[in-house]
Amino acid sequence: MPVDPAAVSEARAWTTRQLTRWGLDDLLFTTELIVSELVTNAIRYGRPPAELCLIRHDVLVCEVTDSSPTQPRLRRAATTDEGGRGLFLVAQLAMRWGCRYNLGGKTIWAEQLIEFPH
Repeated sequence: MPVDPAAVSEARAWTTRQLTRWGLDDLLFTTELIVSELVTNAIRYGRPPAELCLIRHDVLVCEVTDSSPTQPRLRRAATTDEGGRGLFLVAQLAMRWGCRYNLGGKTIWAEQLIEFPH
């Protein structure tokens, strides 16, 4: 992804297309919010290159990788703060979330449960 705020809307559009292909329309709204926050953080606080990956298995995993080793911080923003709610929002929307490190940086991931019809 380019280091450009416009990449966030492109990531959301790509996410929508992919979830629609997979028949996961019920996860569109939540996944778009998670992707928006993770991609925004990668652009704002990470280092290029950044990459978005969606993995569909028993759960839906959204991963955003960038080349910065900086650990993400979960904050509780005050009502007057303009930012600082991204990871808090991800933590509220996802079943689980976390960060893993590699030689080239880090990957922040969030899992959502896929509801299969009975």
